[in-house]
Amino acid sequence: MYGPGGQRLNRSWISHGRTSYVAVERFSKFAWSTVGPKDQLQTSWTDCRPPLTKRNKSTVAYFWRSYPIQNIIENGDERVADWPLMSSPLPTIGLVALYLTVVKFGPKFMATRPGLQLRVPLTVYNLAVMLLNLYIGVELAIVSVRLRYSWFCQPVNYTTNPDEMRIAAALWWYYISKLVEFADTVFFIVRKKNNQLTFLHIYHHSTMFFLWWIGVKWVAGGSSFLAAMMNSFVHVLMYAYYGLSALGPSVQKYLWWKKHITCIQLIQFSSAGVLGVRAIIVGCNFPLWMQYALVLYMSTFILLFGQFYVQAYRLKHQKKQKGSKNGGPAQGGSNGAVPNGLVAKQHSANGRPHHDTQGGKGGSGRKGGGGRSPRQSRGAARREGRSRYDS
Repeated sequence: MYGPGGQRLNRSWISHGRTSYVAVERFSKFAWSTVGPKDQLQTSWTDCRPPLTKRNKSTVAYFWRSYPIQNIIENGDERVADWPLMSSPLPTIGLVALYLTVVKFGPKFMATRPGLQLRVPLTVYNLAVMLLNLYIGVELAIVSVRLRYSWFCQPVNYTTNPDEMRIAAALWWYYISKLVEFADTVFFIVRKKNNQLTFLHIYHHSTMFFLWWIGVKWVAGGSSFLAAMMNSFVHVLMYAYYGLSALGPSVQKYLWWKKHITCIQLIQFSSAGVLGVRAIIVGCNFPLWMQYALVLYMSTFILLFGQFYVQAYRLKHQKKQKGSKNGGPAQGGSNGAVPNGLVAKQHSANGRPHHDTQGGKGGSGRKGGGGRSPRQSRGAARREGRSRYDS
């Protein structure tokens, strides 16, 4: 790894003594020069650096007192500086912390309370989020075509051109949509759908909100538009599915395309990762560290969503095929054994039961046909149910 002046970064840079202060100074200059629009940097790093005194002798203290964090934040994109939540990262960090607190203690709070159905609120919420993402995606698509944005490399234009401001505004709304989507987790908790609170779900929601604050703060335009536009259109499909699914079983049976949404998401993440690698190799007038961060972040999504797809669809499909080949019903199915060990009612084509858990051949529960008492019939049914369930 090399520093800003071509110096090779080695262990002496982090060792104690005067050398470490020089290393911190050089590295801080380099980091300071790479954050934010360069034409907006009004205060040099040297002006922000405190003198080396006994109070800040340690390397860490000298680094943090020297590094102009507040100036870096203030020298973001001036166009968005006064927009809600953009003046400081503290509100965003606080909201993420609040979200994680709800994730931690929400299920415990609902443990002794009945889950809520919320069919109407869920439908309205999903429709609203779908329309918000539709607006963001269409706005970014129309304006980017008008400005002839490149999908491969597009530098940020920090002017107040009306179309550039529309791009910045759409990206800000995209950032806000990540805050709105925290409600997904809240709905899972109050409905006691704790099986949905997976690491993938929590990781995705908590990180997207904070990372897009960084994106809007410094690069509200340029190549940032593509990831937001693609993800917005994917979320239109996703929240349309969620909204229809909230209407109940009468509609859910027609929603066969859930796994295809996951496939589209994987294509989206892979495409963004490939474009990021291309920008790193070929070069692009866009912050390089953001390209590296994009590739790393997309890699985690490909891994986690790929794992989810395999577990939710591929393995489940293989288990169904294996069960059908063995001639036995699937676990928990309506035509075979149920999890409590009792045999479910089996129906013939005309709707009449072949047998019932309460009786023998006649299903009346009386002695006859098989010559068994109701208690014996129930015991035999339980044993038969357990044997089918165990198979």
